Amino acid sequence: MNFEFSDDIKVLKQGIREFIDNEVEPHAMLIEESNEIPEIIMGKSKEMGLFGLSIPVEYGGLGIDMVGKCAILEELGRTHNGYTTVIGGHTGIGGVGIVEMGNEEQKRRYLPDMASGERIGAFALTEPSAGSHASNLKTTAVKKGEKYILNGSKHYITNAPIADVFTVMAVTDPSKGAKGITSFIVEKDFPGFQLGKIERKMGLHGSHSSEIFFEDCEVPVENVLGEEGQGYMNALKILANGRAGMAARNLGSCEKLLEMSIDFAHMRIQFDKPIFEQQIIQHYLADMALDTEALRSMTYRVAWMVDQKKNVIKNAAMVKLLGSETYNRVADKALQIHGGIGYISEYPIERFYRDARITRIYEGTSEIQKNIIADQLHKQYQR
Repeated sequence: MNFEFSDDIKVLKQGIREFIDNEVEPHAMLIEESNEIPEIIMGKSKEMGLFGLSIPVEYGGLGIDMVGKCAILEELGRTHNGYTTVIGGHTGIGGVGIVEMGNEEQKRRYLPDMASGERIGAFALTEPSAGSHASNLKTTAVKKGEKYILNGSKHYITNAPIADVFTVMAVTDPSKGAKGITSFIVEKDFPGFQLGKIERKMGLHGSHSSEIFFEDCEVPVENVLGEEGQGYMNALKILANGRAGMAARNLGSCEKLLEMSIDFAHMRIQFDKPIFEQQIIQHYLADMALDTEALRSMTYRVAWMVDQKKNVIKNAAMVKLLGSETYNRVADKALQIHGGIGYISEYPIERFYRDARITRIYEGTSEIQKNIIADQLHKQYQR
């Protein structure tokens, strides 16, 4: 396994580091207070090609592999997580289904505008009765002539308020259980599509999630993604593919928290000396560094496996679990090192601490990742 980045990725990575430090970070508090990402940042992100990270070059994207994509997402993870989630949701689960499972006509119709950021993607699986139990969908799709008629609802859909293109899972044959689910490409302007309430969240400000409703929503037959009945497996593949990317974003956040904690520990004077000289602080920092490096190794190993087209179901669950749990541990220690100042909203530690918490829930809870890992271990044992 060779995780050495190409010269092109190194240049792009450096450019994004400068963009983050010089243009995004100065707006972080504004994003937090306004709950909106400034248009100037969104526009520059589009110009840099960040919305087309994983979209092939022939459709207008950057066409970089998963290792390269993780290198970029690692940089993005160092800044405001709400902004990062908009990019990550679009380039990850919001678009990877069309890239990996779409036919040529679908790719040519949707990917160029998604690569430029003119159309934003979202992934619509979760329902009130189908979160962790993803196969318990209630949204239905009934074929009538050259269209499918969708009825039902989704909630907690990341990017929904700004999205134009949705990968939607719906039940086409209730008698077949998980094998009766089909995935569709749904546009926001299709008749019967309706945006619901925008959720107020504890963290990830600037990244909006909402309900969506389908009331006799008309979806053309040509917008079936993959084959009818393959929707549940498509959903699992989309989620597994995106988990290395999420781990990379968590890795970037851990790196930033560690750097800020080291700086603070050297500057903060208590008992006439920097707190860095206190052994307990040294141990906290050592733990944070160890966790971060362990996450780095596994993130790029799984990214490499994705690029090699290997079965990543178990390893993707592992890296999602490790990434979210590591981020939470590192954020907790960073806040403890900073003490009272870490709890004050004017400083970024408090923001990272709140933003870390959702990573143990969305795109598959930590408990579900453990179930997946155990199931894969059981299947290996039976062979």
